[in-house]
Amino acid sequence: MGPIVLTQLVTGLSVLAGAALVKSIMDQNPMAGPFPWCLSCNGIGRVSCLCSRWSDGDVGYRTCAGSGIMVCRSCGGTGTGRPLPAQLIVRPPNPPS
Repeated sequence: MGPIVLTQLVTGLSVLAGAALVKSIMDQNPMAGPFPWCLSCNGIGRVSCLCSRWSDGDVGYRTCAGSGIMVCRSCGGTGTGRPLPAQLIVRPPNPPS
């Protein structure tokens, strides 16, 4: 086998190993889960910090601890959408007088 064939073989095996790794991770912790992924952070659980968006270039805000990335406020960092808890109070209509 020539060096080109070996390179293609190694590349193909690397792709298969990567696909198997991604599949095993997705089987253990699917992003969809019981709820779809968060639309604000695209399922990552982190968003860029406000200090990096509207600051004059410095990063050092307390929420992100200088990283420029903070926990998504929509999903709480889980990456999945959460239903909003709501309590509906239904009162019977008043009888006509």
